[in-house]
Amino acid sequence: MFTQGSEPLAERMRPKDLDELVGQEHVLGENGVLRRALESGSIFSCILYGPPGCGKSSIAELIKKYVDAEFHSLSGSLHGAAEIKQMLSRAQELKKYGKRTILFIDEIHRLNKTQQDLLLSRVEDGTIVLIGATTENPSFEIIAPLLSRCRVIQLKPLTTEDLLKIMKRAVERDELFRRSQVEIEEEVLSYIAKESNGDARYALNTLETIVEATLSKGLKKLRLQDLAELSPSKVLTYTEENHYDLASAFIKSLRGSDPDAALYYMVRMLESGEDPRFIARRMIILASEDVGLADPFALVIAVSAAQAVEHVGMPECALNLAEAAIYLATAPKSNSTYEALSRAKELVEKTKDAEVPLFLRNPVTKLMKNMGYGKGYIYPHDVGGFVRRSYMPEGLEDVRLYVPKDVGKESSIKKRLEQLWGKREGEDDETRSEG
Repeated sequence: MFTQGSEPLAERMRPKDLDELVGQEHVLGENGVLRRALESGSIFSCILYGPPGCGKSSIAELIKKYVDAEFHSLSGSLHGAAEIKQMLSRAQELKKYGKRTILFIDEIHRLNKTQQDLLLSRVEDGTIVLIGATTENPSFEIIAPLLSRCRVIQLKPLTTEDLLKIMKRAVERDELFRRSQVEIEEEVLSYIAKESNGDARYALNTLETIVEATLSKGLKKLRLQDLAELSPSKVLTYTEENHYDLASAFIKSLRGSDPDAALYYMVRMLESGEDPRFIARRMIILASEDVGLADPFALVIAVSAAQAVEHVGMPECALNLAEAAIYLATAPKSNSTYEALSRAKELVEKTKDAEVPLFLRNPVTKLMKNMGYGKGYIYPHDVGGFVRRSYMPEGLEDVRLYVPKDVGKESSIKKRLEQLWGKREGEDDETRSEG
């Protein structure tokens, strides 16, 4: 048997130098931007963005070895503001003596805005070099000011050949494996590599689990036909592909008003170890994107479920998520808010220089008042609550971005807008001019 309490195989097989790292040739190959930086003994603030087990933590360990700086490691899921402040204070002291500090934050997407704000000024003034690792899209999870000061390094899933190479190296080099003297068929390694979907950590830890099971049965050879019997009930469970496939099926089921399918895929994800906060976030997005103003209360339900996840945690919060999923699935659907936002973005891109009408500008000073700021503005509450005039910039008065649908509660919004504004020339019941 392997030594009790020994590090997992994935930890024992971390690469010792750049040449041992498998994969990521686009950034760590001969002309890769990270390789060039590390070989020169330097590094820049960056976000390592890629799927699980692709080498983010291994790259961080190599940075620690190649760059002359004090290296600190934190976890976005385990550490908070207090630990960050303590580390930054240490970095400021070191800076006085010309010593660099590298801060590696695994799962940086789990830091909230306030925690990320703490890092911003110290990255900006060079007190720290920030290395973040995340499986989530940095555009959505990292605040824009911090993201703009870091280079995003996108990493790729490892190929089946990469995983085979890593596992063969482990079998040949790892001391515990060599002592076990277990003979492993090539087909076993190939099977694990194919089913691991680019996740080296998963592949190595699965291999170790199966070899331990082989030894416990007194066997010295691991064959493909023995795999199902020797391994846990699910040798290869929740891979990155499963994650995206199930999440996609869950969202499409909610959008398609199928509560049964939505619950099924949600429970599949939870039972596989998915973070319930991920599910809650997806429902918040869907509440505005696909339900929208057809049922404005859907957003309240989704946000409440997300708050319940934070307060209650698993397994009890599954009930809160289920309630929200059923509500969203059975709610009337409208994507008019999503479409309105898209139209607004397109219009802003074309009309960035359009001036705000003078009557909408606040006459803060006497000069501004003399220039016509605020002139002609009518306070709606003084005239019954509504003034029939456009508030858009000159030339865009007839543009309509929000097109309400005759669905659910949005029907009353549509009727209200028609009562206020009437139908414009060339406009039918369903379409408004987009300008």
